[in-house]
Amino acid sequence: MDATSPELYVTLEGEGSDEFEEKRSIFIGHAKHVTSEEEAMEFIKSKKKEYSDATHNCWAYLLKGGIIARYSDDGEPQGTAGVPMLEAIRKSGVSDCVVVVTRYFGGILLGAGGLVRAYSHGTSIALAAAKIVTYEKYTEMVLDCSYSDYQKYSVMLPTFGAIIDDTDFSDKVSVRFAVKETVVDKLTLKITEMSGGRDKPERIGERFDYNG
Repeated sequence: MDATSPELYVTLEGEGSDEFEEKRSIFIGHAKHVTSEEEAMEFIKSKKKEYSDATHNCWAYLLKGGIIARYSDDGEPQGTAGVPMLEAIRKSGVSDCVVVVTRYFGGILLGAGGLVRAYSHGTSIALAAAKIVTYEKYTEMVLDCSYSDYQKYSVMLPTFGAIIDDTDFSDKVSVRFAVKETVVDKLTLKITEMSGGRDKPERIGERFDYNG
């Protein structure tokens, strides 16, 4: 399945950083999962403050599946830092993230091509350090059944990759769970067959869950 599929959500697990040296210049890439422009700008400001003695703190962020995209060359020649960083994020498939690449100039000019490669690489290693994770679309469901049927379903549900969210035991058993959208119809049919038509799970929502 394509990483750009609406069935998948690719983002960062948390925050990370990594660095490398290119012709005596030190490049430090920092990346973090964010959910708003405010969070992204707070991260950028914090890195600018932390590395206030650096030559450049270039940045880019991508939110809402690519709907919101911003970047800055922070003094580097136009088009050699922010745009390559944004493109590196796009190519990774990651959304809802911010990247800052800090540069300490080492005295040797890299040229436009060298800068593009350096900032692209700084972005890629930062994303890797923050750990790219894929979440897949799941359908949330609820199933009400008898205690005897629950014993059968509790064995069957894991075979469909169900994530059990909650189970309520009262005069009947109510199971809240989530499964991948691709197996909903097969699961519903299986439960209908097993119960002779008595039981049928109901859709109650959807979410993205870790597909690890």
